[in-house]
Amino acid sequence: MKLKIFCAGAVFAFVAALTPAQTKTTMSGKCGKAEVQQNIPAGDSADHAFLIAQGKCETQGEVSGAASKEGAFSEHGEVTGNRSKTWGVYVETFDSGDKIFYTYQNTVTCKDGAPQTGEGKYQIAGGTGKMKGIKGSGTCKHTGNANGGIDYSCTGEYTLSSAAPLK
Repeated sequence: MKLKIFCAGAVFAFVAALTPAQTKTTMSGKCGKAEVQQNIPAGDSADHAFLIAQGKCETQGEVSGAASKEGAFSEHGEVTGNRSKTWGVYVETFDSGDKIFYTYQNTVTCKDGAPQTGEGKYQIAGGTGKMKGIKGSGTCKHTGNANGGIDYSCTGEYTLSSAAPLK
């Protein structure tokens, strides 16, 4: 019986040793007003609509030694009164040309159609080049900007697979 317990403990220790460590990260950016946007009234009230949107962002941050260069979002959502809920994909491009793909969900309050404040969650869905095999998640805070877009600040953690070389 003691041998079985030891073996199970040894297997657990071996697997834990192979598990890559998570790295904390912060990133921020400024997204302009969507370059492409379509709103479709829901029909049940004047302040209820569905939307699709796409736009670009200026980014700041670093992952595994690569500096963030730019970002782009594509999203769909629902607006009811002064509240917007969106789901989408965010593609972050780094100075190396590598990319990270995020999926996200955001909730933002609006005033006169302009974003004010909000928050969201993201998951890292994958990447290219050095970022291939990356996994992670985090949360973001949002503030409306003068351009009718959103400024964001995010914190989270990521893990690069052992196949992705580090700098």
